[in-house]
Amino acid sequence: MSPQFSKKQISLAVAAAIGAIAVASQVRAPDAEAAKTPGKYVTGDIHNHTTCSDGSISMQKLVKKSTDTTDTPWGLDWFVQAGHGGTGNRNCTLIEDATFATPAYPVTAQGPNTTWVNSGITPKGDVSGSGANRNMWRWQALQEFQYPIMEYLNALRNLPIFLGLESVVAGHEHTSMAVITGQMPAAIDTAPLPTTPGYTALGNATALSQWTYCFDRGVGDLSRGNTSPQPSTDGNNWDCSVTGSLNSADPSWSPTGRKLNPTGGAGTGDRGHNKTVEGIKWMAEFHPNASYYIPAHIERAGPFNPNGNNGFNAEHIRNFNNAGPNIAYGMETQPGHGASSDRGEYLPRRQTINGVLTDSVGGTTYGGTGVYGAQIGGMWDAMLGEGRNWWFSASSDWHNRGSFGVDDRRTTQDFYPGEYQRMFVMVRNGADKLRPQTIIDGMRTGNKWVSSGQVIDRLAFVACASYGGPAFRSNASVEAIAVAAATNNTDIDANGCATMGEKLVVRPGAEIVVTIVVRDPAGTNYAPYTFNNPSLVPIGINQPLNMPVLDHVDLIRGLVTGYRTPGTPEYNGQWPTNTAWLGLDGSTPPNLDGVPAGAKNTSTAILKTFSGSATGSSAWVPVTSSVDGTTFLKMTFRIPAVQASQYVRLRGTNLPPSTPFETDASGNPLSDLFTNSGNGTTDLANLRIQCTAVSTNIPANNVLYTGTTIDGCPNHLPTINGVKYSAFDIAAWADLWFYSNPIYIEVAGRTRVAGVR
Repeated sequence: MSPQFSKKQISLAVAAAIGAIAVASQVRAPDAEAAKTPGKYVTGDIHNHTTCSDGSISMQKLVKKSTDTTDTPWGLDWFVQAGHGGTGNRNCTLIEDATFATPAYPVTAQGPNTTWVNSGITPKGDVSGSGANRNMWRWQALQEFQYPIMEYLNALRNLPIFLGLESVVAGHEHTSMAVITGQMPAAIDTAPLPTTPGYTALGNATALSQWTYCFDRGVGDLSRGNTSPQPSTDGNNWDCSVTGSLNSADPSWSPTGRKLNPTGGAGTGDRGHNKTVEGIKWMAEFHPNASYYIPAHIERAGPFNPNGNNGFNAEHIRNFNNAGPNIAYGMETQPGHGASSDRGEYLPRRQTINGVLTDSVGGTTYGGTGVYGAQIGGMWDAMLGEGRNWWFSASSDWHNRGSFGVDDRRTTQDFYPGEYQRMFVMVRNGADKLRPQTIIDGMRTGNKWVSSGQVIDRLAFVACASYGGPAFRSNASVEAIAVAAATNNTDIDANGCATMGEKLVVRPGAEIVVTIVVRDPAGTNYAPYTFNNPSLVPIGINQPLNMPVLDHVDLIRGLVTGYRTPGTPEYNGQWPTNTAWLGLDGSTPPNLDGVPAGAKNTSTAILKTFSGSATGSSAWVPVTSSVDGTTFLKMTFRIPAVQASQYVRLRGTNLPPSTPFETDASGNPLSDLFTNSGNGTTDLANLRIQCTAVSTNIPANNVLYTGTTIDGCPNHLPTINGVKYSAFDIAAWADLWFYSNPIYIEVAGRTRVAGVR
């Protein structure tokens, strides 16, 4: 059911919505007069875990695994270390062994599972835990211990490595966020690095630490960032007040902690949501260009629970974006945990909400993406249909390898950052090096796209206006712009054209030329498996798992109808739960009739499909790059005589339409229930895709990144009556997708695309 809002809450939401129209002008969009600062698409990760929270390896090891090209081959260009908020009792400055030692942080006799207390460190603030297992509040860990290591590694590796947080969200579940003020000052570029143990940081993570103290639900500390609750001459003395808010007049305000500290029980979710909106407003007031707030695995915890801390409904997403359009600008709807027994850790009947066993929203993932992003015409399209800057994101959510060691290529839980999912962000750093600020600026624009399993590694997506006469743009002229962008790994800079996250303003009746250029990389991806994809074998396609081939690309369009009014049915919306959406046989309803108006955009549909075959689609055209000789795929479509404001976006996959238990006849991803191998309430009986390739080289020990591969179905797959079935990492490597963010087309005199300038 939808939560009931008080008059106060509705008035705040109305004010936020009105303010959002004015603030939205801050969101970056193409400037037809000024040339864009040069930049390239670079890859990174914003959500992962180390021994600082509940991860299995140290910060030093995770940074190396994620950004290296020797120990591991993928080499991310930038990296945000962002473990859980709350507390932790392990001294995460310590490393596993000498292979990760540096002059400033050498190996010690104590490893990374040693507690803070047993390391001789006394945590600050109110006491949490006891004895040797006393916890350290995350604000202290970030400020005093995690940040200096990140700054040192940034300087040592000459890479943009910085700190964020997976916040434990009041009223909801989790969010990937950061406040980078103070982090990684330019002075570290030239400062000498220590040659003996110890490192004194030149910058700081104080802003991030203060936000964590003030607004993370897991931080129940009321010390104001001090060694005791009283004001201190050497403490932080934080005050979490937000200008224009009730602050001390709010019933949830703690005078001792100088922050909102809502009580539990009935109304927990509503009170918590109010605190979370305050956190976004605090970012917008104090760090407007140095913050981001992106709800993580947004469907996983089910729908919003007004009496608990669970998921996110449509109204909460809108409230976030209204409160900080430059900060809360998207969602991780393609979750990490891609090799988990329940992909993304989404599953039916995942948790009890108000006494009822309740699904993750959508029940499961769909081709590894949650239903909010995977369902055409669903929640994401509802946001885009308002003209909001609400962008698609993904992350690794790295914790561990499940039943395997952390250095093994096989996994029954997580992929390393960059190994499977990769988020490509256009970062305009010009002649300067990559820095946290330009990376955050790039994410904010929406000029980014996500690919799993390396199904593509380059993308140019361009829309240009063509009016006829002198202003006529031929297909060839737009294709030349897109080919140049894709082959140089950059985007377009042409008047009358736009790309992802941008708005193209045209007069009524204009024709829009849309060109897509992608590269399906030759050779192998990062999978260790050389046997044929078990999802494709039943339809007669023999394609090695580690050599996927892009099958088709969908161009998707929806109409823009403008921002919705808070408190109305068109603003609120809870996705259907349990069998109202996902049947136990993995089936979904044939339409969106059961989805409330606030959570859908029924105008959205596949406009055109491209593939290597013209059967049921338009054929793409191979193009040889003049830069490096690799092959790109070019496709163009003209949208005639536009009369309504709209957007176009992309998705693509290695799976043809009507692949059994993977895609429907239109190529839409089916429920991943068929490859979920039996955690929680799921059952092996749901498994449908057999894996029959016989291996001759399944190793007894680790499969390391030394060229070792496996040529048949591995032993960790579930078995029914002696037959192995696709699940875990095999299911993930078999089922690959990419998603782009939208290009908006605003028709002059029609609905305004208010979320993008």
